[in-house]
Amino acid sequence: MAKSKGVKEHIIEVTTDLILQYEGDTDRITARMIAGKADIALGLINYHFGSKENLIAECVQRIFGKVVSSFQMTQTYETDQERLTAWAVSVFDFLYTHSAMSHISILGDLQAYTPRCSSVLTQRGFLFALKNDVADGDRAILAFTLLSAMQTAFLGGQTAGMLLGFDLTVPEGRAAYVTKLVNMLFEGARSL
Repeated sequence: MAKSKGVKEHIIEVTTDLILQYEGDTDRITARMIAGKADIALGLINYHFGSKENLIAECVQRIFGKVVSSFQMTQTYETDQERLTAWAVSVFDFLYTHSAMSHISILGDLQAYTPRCSSVLTQRGFLFALKNDVADGDRAILAFTLLSAMQTAFLGGQTAGMLLGFDLTVPEGRAAYVTKLVNMLFEGARSL
């Protein structure tokens, strides 16, 4: 372990590596496993983070923060609605592709909603899709509403999909849900 980084950052790096190694299946990661790989005393995890769960939540937030901040669409679109739909579908697919980490990230954001949390960073990313067709005062609420509806549907699992009338377990169902949602939000923004 490099002394200059500090024990806390070293524990985060090791845990992040384990999360990625186990493809987000954090149930397979134990505190003893983290301590062993980090070459630290087990008690340092609780000392620095309070619990293994808090440590994992912080690592997942960092992983998602990096993903969200590096997310870029290279395709060009005619309208804000097309652009936002494509971006939102990509984000929604990402949630399902990384399901275990997504649950941790979203629930962590709901407990500590800060300007640097993944949800806020994603909403800010959505704002970049809204260049021309939505009034300045409506952009933030549209992005917030869109992401909130996506996260709620994701957390609601099969029950949410059934209630909404979409099979959210498949990419086509997710795309149909996001498209419908964006269409409704744009209709609402136009009528204001």
